[in-house]
Amino acid sequence: MKENLARWIVALACVLSFSCSTTEFVSTWRSPTAQPLRLAGTKVVAVFMSKNESIRRHAEDAMAREITKRGAQGVASYTVIDERLIRDEKFARSAFERLGFAGSVVMRVVGSQTQVYYQPSYWTAYPYYGHFWGGYWGWGWGSVYAPGYLETEKVVSVETLIYSLRQDQLVWAGVSRTVDPSNLDSFIEELAGAITDQMKSDGLLP
Repeated sequence: MKENLARWIVALACVLSFSCSTTEFVSTWRSPTAQPLRLAGTKVVAVFMSKNESIRRHAEDAMAREITKRGAQGVASYTVIDERLIRDEKFARSAFERLGFAGSVVMRVVGSQTQVYYQPSYWTAYPYYGHFWGGYWGWGWGSVYAPGYLETEKVVSVETLIYSLRQDQLVWAGVSRTVDPSNLDSFIEELAGAITDQMKSDGLLP
């Protein structure tokens, strides 16, 4: 009974705060030939693949900040390549090489869905009806019935690829699943933290 009450309180807190995001990896991959990455003093370009230019810029700015927090110099790709040329591979490669980027972090949304589930109802305590005062009154207020309700969750799946441009190879890849992302900045921040932790676990970051 107490466990059910705890779950209900957590669910209610999520509703009141509008979202409780959680990020986990569905799958990850590490290049068997990749050496641990040394980010300090290097330039890393952030690329967010989206047809919406406003979202792309916002996401790349957030990505660049997270890259910089981790010791490299993060640069949003939109600041060096115009949106009309971003899909031109030859032009992009020339620009990245000219600017001396050592690596790139590429993100792309690969799925978004809304899940609906039912939170069942329950009673929080056993009744005690013998007396009004010192009996039912106190118990009644402390044992209000919690009705069942429907909850919805938004689930966003993102593919993240880490490339070493100096080696021209993919060194790490992952597909993540985030439940109820609240806003783009916090979403990227949470995802960056999860990626960093996973890459450390995989031996790619010190």
